[in-house]
Amino acid sequence: MSGEMSGQEPRSPAISLVSALVDEGLGNSAYLVDLGDGRALAVDPPRDVRGLRAQADRARLRIAFVADTHLHADFLSGARQLAADTGAQVLASAAGRRAFDHTRLADEDEADLGGLTMRALATPGHTDEHLAFLLLDGPRPLGVFTGGSLIVGAAARTDLLGPGRTEELARAQYASLQRLATLPDHVAVWPTHGAGSFCSAPPGADRTSTIGAEKASNPLLAAPDADTFAARLIDSLGSYAAYFDRLTELNRRGPQILTGPPALAPLPVDQTRALLADGAVVVDVRPVADFAAGHLPGALSNPLRPQFGTWLGWLTDPATPIVIVRDPDQDPADITWQALTIGHENLVGELAGGVTAWRAAGHPLHSLGLTDAAHIGERPIVDVRQDAEYAAGHVPGAVHVELGDLPAHAADLDRRPYVVMCGHGERAATAASLLARAGHRDLAILAGGPDDWAKATERALNQGQLEGPEQGLELGR
Repeated sequence: MSGEMSGQEPRSPAISLVSALVDEGLGNSAYLVDLGDGRALAVDPPRDVRGLRAQADRARLRIAFVADTHLHADFLSGARQLAADTGAQVLASAAGRRAFDHTRLADEDEADLGGLTMRALATPGHTDEHLAFLLLDGPRPLGVFTGGSLIVGAAARTDLLGPGRTEELARAQYASLQRLATLPDHVAVWPTHGAGSFCSAPPGADRTSTIGAEKASNPLLAAPDADTFAARLIDSLGSYAAYFDRLTELNRRGPQILTGPPALAPLPVDQTRALLADGAVVVDVRPVADFAAGHLPGALSNPLRPQFGTWLGWLTDPATPIVIVRDPDQDPADITWQALTIGHENLVGELAGGVTAWRAAGHPLHSLGLTDAAHIGERPIVDVRQDAEYAAGHVPGAVHVELGDLPAHAADLDRRPYVVMCGHGERAATAASLLARAGHRDLAILAGGPDDWAKATERALNQGQLEGPEQGLELGR
């Protein structure tokens, strides 16, 4: 998690008390509240608590309280870790039945934070036990931590408990949003889920809002009735990672407390080969160009970036031992903390010396093509972006399979010399490595995305290299 502030202009006096720490990869925000007496409240912290701890240290605050709005499905909570590290009191829903020490809150219960008060508001929908936390200064409401209920421009998804309950929970979400809408317009809205989250958050730069702003602009909050709301929300739902289905229970039990920073053990080439023979998987976190130039046979490409953890959890089994291959300038802590935050505990180590050591030991490396939009030619394209991205504009004739679905469908695709495409190239590299593992050959990764293809096509037309009206990006399915 980055320790950066949200960067938004204050909309209420409460904003000066609250720091938003945004995880760009998971699309979530955690919050640190200065309680005014040297103590702080943390809300919805991830398992990687380094950003919150650093922010608290800079402000000379001790984290005395930590609150979770719900049993998270997309990341492991850091509440239990903060309690162990700082002695913080954990505040959470009684209905969540957490199996570790915490103060159990029900609807309208209040927690005295020493000058400020936090009131629990039952807001089911995203989950059954969901609470929003209203921060009060005396009788005056300052802001509300809305978790996965009201989010900027939308509401969080309601299908995480199975398709049989999606509509029921959508109707509960409608009632929860209507309840929040009765708060005064000036009240700040501090959601957990935001742009980049797979919990149905729309794209956009704003991470926080106000009740008044959401009443004026949020299309779901403007729905005239529960039927319309449910239809709009359900229609907006896209896919989500399989690891969402197991993290809720892990959060209920409480993630294992870490007694020190995680590390990657160095693994000699021979030990790496033995692990691979026993079923381990190599995850290569190097940049796309490095992976394409040469990688261990069967390696899964997942370039290290803020989204690394999401795709690690989406595409690998948590029970499968993982061996990391990285470049020397890539920080192992960025790898291990992202893995731990999505519940992957089975990183057994890293290949000591990387691909250089592998090659020096006489073992082969495989390679993939890397191309730009101007040199695709007539090669068929596989587009692995999400459905909504594909519908917004894609290369005509492209085969579309979401990256998360590709492991189940890679073997079914015709054996053709595909160029694999996403928005920039990282997901395309992952997809190409999956296709290679499934036996596809003559693959190339597009360094770029559909917009680059459209620009290259326009240039070719202008230069007379294409005849006739070449079509632009196609919309819809």
